[in-house]
Amino acid sequence: MLFQSLKPGLRGGQPLDLIWLALGSVPMAEFAVHAKPGALVLDLQHGLWERGTLEAAIGAAVQRVPVIARCAENAPTAIAQALDAGAASVLVPLVESAGDARSAVQACRYPPHGRRSGGGVRPLLAGIDAMLAADREVAVGLLIETVAGVENVEAIAAVPGVDYLFIGTGDLALSRGTQDPAVLRRDCERVQRAARAHGLPCGLFTADAHAARRAFADGYGMAVCANDIDLIRQGFQAARACAHGEG
Repeated sequence: MLFQSLKPGLRGGQPLDLIWLALGSVPMAEFAVHAKPGALVLDLQHGLWERGTLEAAIGAAVQRVPVIARCAENAPTAIAQALDAGAASVLVPLVESAGDARSAVQACRYPPHGRRSGGGVRPLLAGIDAMLAADREVAVGLLIETVAGVENVEAIAAVPGVDYLFIGTGDLALSRGTQDPAVLRRDCERVQRAARAHGLPCGLFTADAHAARRAFADGYGMAVCANDIDLIRQGFQAARACAHGEG
């Protein structure tokens, strides 16, 4: 196998703790791999990853931890770039309809099951047969992060080839125009119900390990236990506070 597959973890019945990386640092990815998370998420939509650092980070993790690439957009080129780099899964942003979901699934699979172009340095390292075998292990995740996505989530979850749903809580709050926890909780519960009805794990973007633990207790199958931006910011702030006798 060209990568550590995410699919056994999705089927395993135990929640997956995710480390989310946006700063584009390969050493940071290596440190994260040594923590042995359920999966590593590389944020290509809002993060600082470039093609070379993406390839290097996945190379450091590829046989040890499943790597999820949050794609820059729901487009064949963006999805192919992430998969050609060796990601085990793509997390496709801003999915708002069954049509969006079908487009994402099609972009993830080689013909005759989809329309992904064959190629890429890493997929072809072990030959075409290995490339096609890896294709069967690619996990397709869809980000539900808008009001339209929530309203259409039952149809989205029913699309064949979808492996999991993931709720982008920050963008969902922006789309709703409110930070009201009760409103957002109802949206999240609707997405979770739709996922469960179709036998799909449902993930939730959480700010820290405490929030991830609560998400697991609420039945979510994936949650973010740490992200590089907050860890570094909080570490610097704590160090300064300690130096001045404030902590």
